[in-house]
Amino acid sequence: MIRRLPLHVLVFVAAVLTARGALAQPGRPAGSAKPARAAEAAAPPPVRVRASVDRTAIWVGDRVAYAVDIVCDRGVEVLLDDLAKEKLRVNGLDVISSDTTTTVDASERTTYRLSYVLTTYRVDVPSLSIEPLSARYYARRPGQRLQDIAPAGEVAIPGATVAFRSTLPDQPAYELRDGRAAAVRHPLLARARSIGLALVVISLAPAAFVAVALLRRRAPKTGRRSTRQARLDHRATLERLRSLEVTTAEDRRRAYDEISAAVRQHVAAAARVPATGLTAAELDAALATAGGRVQRETVTSLLSACDAARYGPSQSLPSAETCRAALSTAEQVLASR
Repeated sequence: MIRRLPLHVLVFVAAVLTARGALAQPGRPAGSAKPARAAEAAAPPPVRVRASVDRTAIWVGDRVAYAVDIVCDRGVEVLLDDLAKEKLRVNGLDVISSDTTTTVDASERTTYRLSYVLTTYRVDVPSLSIEPLSARYYARRPGQRLQDIAPAGEVAIPGATVAFRSTLPDQPAYELRDGRAAAVRHPLLARARSIGLALVVISLAPAAFVAVALLRRRAPKTGRRSTRQARLDHRATLERLRSLEVTTAEDRRRAYDEISAAVRQHVAAAARVPATGLTAAELDAALATAGGRVQRETVTSLLSACDAARYGPSQSLPSAETCRAALSTAEQVLASR
């Protein structure tokens, strides 16, 4: 004979069966809710961060490298502007430079490598530190621009602490400068700079005089010819003109060349004008302003006849009598001194 159970026991059993039926869903066992929550909690974050320093203690002027590695899953990007060196907050340190490299592996995970170089020039800070900072990251979809995406979250980057001078804590601080005022210098020492500059100038003066003397000695001497040499050259020119042959056309053309050269050289020496590089018309204008005792009309007409004979066609070459007349006129011009 089955023994009747008490009423409160029956009510408890019914409540337990009702709760189990409510938790059970079609196609899923009642006890599968707990493993799903455990799997969701065990999923890795989309962004992982690792920060480190290459040394734990530095002296004044030493450099320390602060490296930050950020690994992002596929489709996740970090806003690098939040990690600029201007936004790095440090205590007792100075940021010298920063560098950023980005790599993507076969599984399309992006790794950001940020390296900051820091140093210190202070001795009154026993412990140097880099404060933590945060950076925003985005979950981008294909075809979506970064400025149109709202941040998916922030990732915290740990800071670092660097000891000053030693890894041992509580190092004593030493005074590097004496607090006393500087001693007054002797008046002679105060004027030492001016005296030194004056001595340098005095020592350079003889060298300057020697250099000027050497330059003068090396300067080319362009003195004028002596009167005797000028007379000899003039006589040789006249004799050369008198000995010219004018029989053939080639002789007459050569004679006109000699006449032009001799007359131009005579005018250049007498009137101080560059007669060798001027045409007959240009020489006439130069002689009109230069003055002197040169027969301007005679020289101009003679040089014009020489140029026409030298550069004209063969059939227009003057005759032998005309060439002898030109030689006679050239002797008169050269004779006028």
